[in-house]
Amino acid sequence: MNIVDWIVLFGTIIFIVVYGTIKTRSAQTLSGYLKGDNTMKWWMIGVSIMATQASAVTFLSTPGQAVEDGMRFLQFYFGLPIAMIIISVTMVPIYYKLKVFTAYEYLETRFDLKTRTLAAMLFLILRGLSVGITLYAPAIVLSTLLDWPIAVTTLLIGVLVIIYVTVGGTRAVSLTQRQQLAIVMGGMLMAGIYAFIKLPEHISFTDSVSLAGEMGKLNLVNLKFDLTDRYNLWSGLIAGTFLFLSYFGTDQSQVARYLGGKSISESRVGLMFNGLLKIPMQFMILFIGVMVFVFYLFNQAPVFHNQVLKEQAMKTEQAGKISELDRQYDELFARKQVAVNALVEAIHSDRDPGSAKETLRSIEQEEKAIRESVKQSIATAIPAAKTQDRDYIFLNFVLSYLPHGIIGLLMAVIFSAAMSSMAGELNALSSTTTIDLYKRSIREDADPKHYVTASRAFTVLWACVGMLFAMLANFTENLIQFVNIVGSLFYGTILGIFLTAFYIRFVKGTAVFWAAVVSECVIFACYWFTDIAFLLYNIIGCLIVIVLSVIFQKLSERNATPAQ
Repeated sequence: MNIVDWIVLFGTIIFIVVYGTIKTRSAQTLSGYLKGDNTMKWWMIGVSIMATQASAVTFLSTPGQAVEDGMRFLQFYFGLPIAMIIISVTMVPIYYKLKVFTAYEYLETRFDLKTRTLAAMLFLILRGLSVGITLYAPAIVLSTLLDWPIAVTTLLIGVLVIIYVTVGGTRAVSLTQRQQLAIVMGGMLMAGIYAFIKLPEHISFTDSVSLAGEMGKLNLVNLKFDLTDRYNLWSGLIAGTFLFLSYFGTDQSQVARYLGGKSISESRVGLMFNGLLKIPMQFMILFIGVMVFVFYLFNQAPVFHNQVLKEQAMKTEQAGKISELDRQYDELFARKQVAVNALVEAIHSDRDPGSAKETLRSIEQEEKAIRESVKQSIATAIPAAKTQDRDYIFLNFVLSYLPHGIIGLLMAVIFSAAMSSMAGELNALSSTTTIDLYKRSIREDADPKHYVTASRAFTVLWACVGMLFAMLANFTENLIQFVNIVGSLFYGTILGIFLTAFYIRFVKGTAVFWAAVVSECVIFACYWFTDIAFLLYNIIGCLIVIVLSVIFQKLSERNATPAQ
């Protein structure tokens, strides 16, 4: 990066912080701070929902996911439109009728205080962990760019978000997200265009798509039903629907976005707007990753994408081994070029590409083996290092091949997305802590200004928790998968509580409370001791809560019935 990139990057970040702070500094009432005085129109709600969900993890990690695993991750979102329809018809009217600040207030009206508190606590654990992951993504970027400790970059980003969220609350989050999403989508489109432009002149767009298809990267739909497969049509439609019902219907970071709507109609249209546009947006991001894969068919990819970590390892006794592996990797690329050109020639002449394709796949397996050996050497040289480098693939492409100014814009994309998502999460964490715990169970009779102050204090507290988690955590999973795994550990149970509340009217609070406790124990047992795909945790947790709450309620009624 040069001076132009730094000006673009920090100019964008400072503009967002200053704009959000100035435009919303007048928010003093609890309703204004937590719900934006219900002034949001449908398109603002839709943009805010998309921006909160699309964190830096989405734009940093998803293209790398596509490079290594193709586009099958898109199936994860197939249940989203179904979930949006159900939420719009059933949940939104109830929340508006009760005039709640958080989704969990409804649970006390329907059940009791302990059930409301349990659901709020599960959300706080889930979202508290997620805000750390959201912050970690841009922190590793800045750490890589500046060669600063990740603790310093984490603190820098966290403080910037704290400034405007504590001043303006929900309205600051929603206002800034418009600019952030525009920057994000514009920057990502530019990266995809550049990945294509830098292909050899004889490679057309049709050729690039054909190459990706022949190499199995356009694997959009998998019809096979497999409980251990994370991404197929059935897990996306069934388990994905359960996950998104919980995320958009019961997660305060999303509920807060449409609770601030001017009316039920505005909120419903905003949800449907998100449901219709999210899949095309994810398709675009994954396709950009596929174009990066095609780019690396013609240009030598690094043997290890985290260049800073590799340079650290080269200063140890493993340097000789890594250098030898680098040499083998370079030699293999010369063979790879012959195979790629043979595949292109077969595509141009409409011949069977089978032989060239098999040769290329065999070479890719050799590349993979060399890369694994490099990772093992780095792990030996630096025992605490994270050698899973998928999250650095897109970042490394941007820094190595895009022109200056565009690099700064793409870095601004990552930071804007992180700030947008983190702002929404912190706002939800502070509102839930203030309304569902502090105001309800600790101090019930203070004046509204006191609760606004308390909410700001809780924003800072949760930001500190997120920063600490980002500094200490070592994410072994690809970040986009890790986010969804964390969500799936809790969302099924939370959704089960809400669905029981909405549709099974005879179940009381104690029954659903203990059903939820059992459900959460079972889900963690599934995570630790089975190979069940994490998306299915959402169905398992939800069904356990519903079935056990009915059983517990029936047993309770039977025990309460006096003997004849």
